[in-house]
Amino acid sequence: MYFTDRGIEELEERRGEEEVTFGWLAEKLRAFVDANPDYEEAVERLATFLARDDEDIDD
Repeated sequence: MYFTDRGIEELEERRGEEEVTFGWLAEKLRAFVDANPDYEEAVERLATFLARDDEDIDD
């Protein structure tokens, strides 16, 4: 298990039943990058990954 899996599991446990919009998610990602600029590239990659169609994702 990667270290990040724990954070993903916590997210799922705490908020897994909620429904959110991509607008809400975008605002949260912007706020995170504003508070943690060192993670800007990782957040950018995640946002790009989420924005693409499943067919655009390389195996």
